[in-house]
Amino acid sequence: MERKIALIGFGEAGSAFAAARAPGIAATAYDVKTRDPAERDAMLAAYAEAGVEGFNTAAAALANAEAVLSLVTADQAHPVAKGHATELGHGALWLDMNSVAPQTKRAAARAVEAAGGRYVDVAVMAPVHPQILGVPLLVSGPHAEAGAEILEAIGFTQVRVVAGEVGTASSIKMIRSVIVKGLEALTAEAMLAAEAAGVRDELIASLDASERARPWAERADYNLDRMLLHGTRRAAEMEEVVKTLDALGTGSPMTRGTIERQRALGAIGAGAPDGLDAKLDLIRNRKAEAA
Repeated sequence: MERKIALIGFGEAGSAFAAARAPGIAATAYDVKTRDPAERDAMLAAYAEAGVEGFNTAAAALANAEAVLSLVTADQAHPVAKGHATELGHGALWLDMNSVAPQTKRAAARAVEAAGGRYVDVAVMAPVHPQILGVPLLVSGPHAEAGAEILEAIGFTQVRVVAGEVGTASSIKMIRSVIVKGLEALTAEAMLAAEAAGVRDELIASLDASERARPWAERADYNLDRMLLHGTRRAAEMEEVVKTLDALGTGSPMTRGTIERQRALGAIGAGAPDGLDAKLDLIRNRKAEAA
């Protein structure tokens, strides 16, 4: 007998998870872009390619679903949970896989639980591609075991329950992001400064001498690539990291700076050219044009 899941948000992660899901899992989907005439045809094609039934409303997609995978933008995680919780079947699982602060997830959990659903905090701990269903997931909250079971039934292979309330899994992800996304922003700042000072090669040689895991020219190219392509989304996620750190009372000055740098590079909107030289040239040229 097939088990039914629903996906709210059908971007890169949602479409990848849906297309790779295990046999015996029926899937429906809703994405707000379906209601935009300019985006509708592309969304319908994405639904068809992934083998899911797409709907024009969240209520239709959620009907009779055993579990819901919420995969929206960070700023929409709580509004979507609050707005659609009453459309869940009683006892249905709301698997919040969005990159948001623990307090954001707890607010979403209150809305879902008040409507009779079961909320699960799911932290996606690595980029979706290329691992897709092999991406590591951390799961927490009172319904974590039930959430882990349906995630494994969908086909996820690296699901780990962490002890604690809703917000525990997201706390791990948010605080880890201070390093992961902070290093990207620091790389941009250092490489642009080194280029302006005419010492880029010497700086890279110095960094290579102190860290052998990966050549810094390669790492810098990769980090700038991520920021140019995904900086706007990552800035929104890092706003949630600021909430996390400020709630802990540890301060967030570097993380606030990371938001500014991620957003600035993401706003360039020209894609990511191949090679470190080309990326630095693009960033410098756009900065000069804006001056």
